Amino acid sequence: MKAESAKIIDLFDLNETIAADYLRSFTYPWEALGGIRELIDTIGPTLPKEIYEQKGEHIWIAKSADVFPSAYIGDHCIIGENTQVRHCAFVRGDALVGNDCVVGNSVELKNVIIFNNSEVPHYNYVGDSILGFHAHMGAGSITSNIRSDRKNIIVHGTEDYVTNRRKIGAIIGDYAEIGCNAVLNPGTVLGRRSMVYPTSCVRGIVPEDTIFTNDGRKLEKK
Repeated sequence: MKAESAKIIDLFDLNETIAADYLRSFTYPWEALGGIRELIDTIGPTLPKEIYEQKGEHIWIAKSADVFPSAYIGDHCIIGENTQVRHCAFVRGDALVGNDCVVGNSVELKNVIIFNNSEVPHYNYVGDSILGFHAHMGAGSITSNIRSDRKNIIVHGTEDYVTNRRKIGAIIGDYAEIGCNAVLNPGTVLGRRSMVYPTSCVRGIVPEDTIFTNDGRKLEKK
C-alpha cells in the first residue's frame, strides 16, 4: 500500500487552477476552505474582460461557458471557460469552478474550488470541498460536510489531523473517480488516481492509486 498524504502538493497539479497561488500558501487543503469567498472577490476583477463577463457584483462567468437558463448562480462565483452548468444546477455561492468542467443536473455546490476538467455531472452535493484536475463524481455521490454531533472535524489516517473546522466535505485528488451513490464523510481525503466503489461510505485518507471498496477495504491499483 502506498504511503498516504494529505498535503496540497501531493494531491493536486496547481497548474490546473487559477487558485494556484492561494493554495500554495497552505500545507493542507482544508486550511484553504475559509478564504474562498475572499479569493474569488480578489481574482474576479483581474480576469480578462475579453474572456469573462461580470454578471453581478461578485459573479464572473466565462463567455464560452454554457450556463443553462434553469441553473442558479449565487454570489461570489467564478465559472471558467467552456464549462457547462446544466439544468437546475444550484451553485449556492463561494464557488470557483475551473475550465472545461461539468456541473450537472440538480447538482449543488457551496464553498468549493473545482480544478479544470472536473465533473460533478448528476445529482451531486459538493460542499466545503476541493476537487482536483480531472476528478469525477459518479451520479448521486455526495460530500457530507458536517458531523452529526457538530464537533470540529478530525482527518483520520496513520496520523490524525486536528483541523479546527466544523465544516469540511471531501478533498479529492487529481484523476480520482468516485462511484455512483458513494458518500464521502466529513474530512475524507482521496489521493491522486484513487477509485471509490459505488455505494461506498468513505472516511479518512485514501492513498493515491488505491481502490476503496464498498466493504471498506483499501486495495492497491495494479
